[in-house]
Amino acid sequence: MASNSGISDQILARDEATGDTTLLQRYEPGASTPEGTITHDYWEEAFIVTGTLTDLGLGVTFDAGSYACRPPGMQHGPFTSATGCLTFIVNRYS
Repeated sequence: MASNSGISDQILARDEATGDTTLLQRYEPGASTPEGTITHDYWEEAFIVTGTLTDLGLGVTFDAGSYACRPPGMQHGPFTSATGCLTFIVNRYS
């Protein structure tokens, strides 16, 4: 499980040919991503399993059961989690 400042990723599946990845991402209480918006060149689907996650750019807090689908190039974040959270994420390039 990779970890960076209270945020850790556990890769569940990865297609080496395409880069498509399924993972669990855990935020410890109080953890935040670096400042600035996030964009990437792949589709991202995220489902919050437990806890809450705040998109500081939107000023909105999402709780368990929330779902997001982000197309390539969509700006989002930065994020923080006051309570901690577990998110199921699917990244795909096709």
